[in-house]
Amino acid sequence: MSSAQDPFYIVKEEIQESIDKLQSSFHQWERISSDSGEQVHLTKELLAACESIEWQVDELDKAISVAARDPSWYGIDEAELEKRRRWTSTARAQVGNVKKAVVAGKELNLSGTASVNGMRRELMRMPDIQQTDKSNQYTQDNDDFIQSESDRQMLLIKQQDEELDELSASVERIGGVGLTIHEELLAQERIIDDLDTEMDTTSNRLDFVQKKVAMVMKKASAKGQLMMIVFLVVLFIILFVLVFLT
Repeated sequence: MSSAQDPFYIVKEEIQESIDKLQSSFHQWERISSDSGEQVHLTKELLAACESIEWQVDELDKAISVAARDPSWYGIDEAELEKRRRWTSTARAQVGNVKKAVVAGKELNLSGTASVNGMRRELMRMPDIQQTDKSNQYTQDNDDFIQSESDRQMLLIKQQDEELDELSASVERIGGVGLTIHEELLAQERIIDDLDTEMDTTSNRLDFVQKKVAMVMKKASAKGQLMMIVFLVVLFIILFVLVFLT
């Protein structure tokens, strides 16, 4: 089976795309200010994506374990199985590193929130030493800046939501493919077991028939044996005509 038709490589490609998008979002998360609402939102999305990808890699590992029971049946060898195991280990490590970094950043933000809020309260208590007209101008400029930043942040959040929606859809597709592969492998296992049982039953019946024929041939006279041989030849010719010429 070529790699283009192998279900493993189809799922691998989907997972790799998800990991690439996850890392891209993570790099964007690193550049965002730690006290912004955008980073809080992106942190939740990153953690959810990590959980989903880790689940998909686990399902792929289960499929590899099933294939390892009889590699020749699936047209692969031990070297290919080891290559697939290494890829899943690498993918799990990449996702784990992102998850650890995001969790550490989240805990750091929580520990620093109290001190930042205290500084903001102190700044709010400072007396206004500017004249009234300058203060009003500053307030207007500040409001404009805040509105501009708010609009920019909303646009970024919208773009990230669209990317995460695509990531979520990709994860769902991978989940469906992984479950299908798992069910197909289980069904093939059951078919093989049923085939083995039928082969054993047929072999036992054939041995029984051979023993019966041998007993009949031993009991029959030379003339009777000749007549039986002629009868069997005629029967074979009739069956051959019925099966292959009609």
